[in-house]
Amino acid sequence: MQPIHRRNFLRTSVAAGAVALLAPTAFAQKPERALPKPCRPSAWKKHGVILEATEPWEGEDVQNFTTVAEPLKGDTWRIWYSVSGKKSGYGLAYAEGAPGKLWKKIPAQLSPGEPADAPFAIGNLPEKWRPVQVTHVPLRGGRHRIYFWVHGPRVARYLAAESDDGRRYRILDPLRAVLYHPSDRAAWGLASPDGLLLHKEPNKERPADEPLALSRQISNDATNIYQLPDGTFEMFSVALVQVPKTDPAYMAHDNAPGLLRVIDRYASADGLNFETRQRIIERDASDPVDQQFYYLSQTLTSKGRVGMLGNYRCDAQTMDLEWCFSRDGVKWERPLRQAWLPRGEPPAADCYGIYGNSRLVQHGGRWHLFYTGVNSAHNGKQSHGKPRQVVMYATTDSIWA
Repeated sequence: MQPIHRRNFLRTSVAAGAVALLAPTAFAQKPERALPKPCRPSAWKKHGVILEATEPWEGEDVQNFTTVAEPLKGDTWRIWYSVSGKKSGYGLAYAEGAPGKLWKKIPAQLSPGEPADAPFAIGNLPEKWRPVQVTHVPLRGGRHRIYFWVHGPRVARYLAAESDDGRRYRILDPLRAVLYHPSDRAAWGLASPDGLLLHKEPNKERPADEPLALSRQISNDATNIYQLPDGTFEMFSVALVQVPKTDPAYMAHDNAPGLLRVIDRYASADGLNFETRQRIIERDASDPVDQQFYYLSQTLTSKGRVGMLGNYRCDAQTMDLEWCFSRDGVKWERPLRQAWLPRGEPPAADCYGIYGNSRLVQHGGRWHLFYTGVNSAHNGKQSHGKPRQVVMYATTDSIWA
């Protein structure tokens, strides 16, 4: 999710808790088997805002979009999140505590050299590069990996960092990313698989030892990544499809007019080199003309994959969390096409948008969802009160009907 002040960026250019993860082959079902039904939206109980900006280093907003929530002892959690603000810029952190109580907040200490000896540190990060939208993936074998987007001078890319102890992370290679935004210097002169080309000529300031991006690596942000039980990796990210002004889907008031957001799936053996990319969700004949898709996250269950889909109505500039379902991660069913977790009534903190985190968590006899709520339009032109982003919390006894 893009904070208010970065929404003109285009123009300016493992599982947590007790969720049982099953191998993709375990989801293979007979074609005639009925699609499971989700719980009703009214089955969710909202618990309001649980995390908001209180520290100087947090700036104005906090968001847990694309991050994970990991249960600890009793009713306590570790919530990975991002911070943003005009003065503080982007940053990563995690908070430990219980909803409704005080949280201990741990910001990431960033360094261009080796990671610092701190509870949460990231090293090998070039100066002036700032991270956002972190995802923690405990690797098979005991190591830890985090993924995040970084923004710097002519840089917008998705990087990976690893740690032996879950505290001190080192970026594997800042010059060789997992994904690149179309505005990244390594993507200049290259078109995405959909033909999007923001800069026709290569960037002359790109370091000589930094390779060009590959076309299949060019993507927008809003990325969720998972290591599957068989050890392979699966990633869902947003692709941008360009349409002319004459197309009814062209929305001049959007922060990225003429660019439609759709969902692509990537597959990889090591989680660093994704050679397989395919389109899995895009607007169809049953959707309104302004329908776009901002993100896709998934929770693997015994019945199949429950998806949380960012249902973005571009005309109204609202974001809903839509339920979808898949047995293999490739074919996704969208029977509801409406909000699964309803937005709040104005001036609620989530009255304009709900942005899901990386997965649902089954813990303590309930299902838990930590999400980012916003009270302002995606383009930042309207809001109910002072625009802000906060982490909110909802639970349900069952995610099934």
